Amino acid sequence: MTDKKELKKQYKQTAQPMGIFQIRNMATGKIFVGKSKNLKSAFNSNLFQLETGAHMNKALQKDFSQFGKDNFSFEVLDYLEPKEDKKYDYTDDLKVLEQMWLEKLQPYDEKGYNKRKDK
Repeated sequence: MTDKKELKKQYKQTAQPMGIFQIRNMATGKIFVGKSKNLKSAFNSNLFQLETGAHMNKALQKDFSQFGKDNFSFEVLDYLEPKEDKKYDYTDDLKVLEQMWLEKLQPYDEKGYNKRKDK
């Protein structure tokens, strides 16, 4: 049997899928666009927050509470490919990729849940 510490080490060294995701309200078509260094974790975290009524985005939370879990989908829009350098910081790359998707989809006001950032 493989040692638990060894399995943990292997898991930590395995690059998790990272990139841009959206949460879609299928009842209204509104979307929330976000970024994450771990998409699976982002999905689980957002879902947990929504189910417990604690999501940071109040408009998304309100609609989730109104329409229910079955009317929402979590979708990956874009993946960020890992680099050879294990210590590379993907923060800026994810910000740029997210900005591209925000410009493309414009998930603001009646189209979405994202807030416009003041320039």
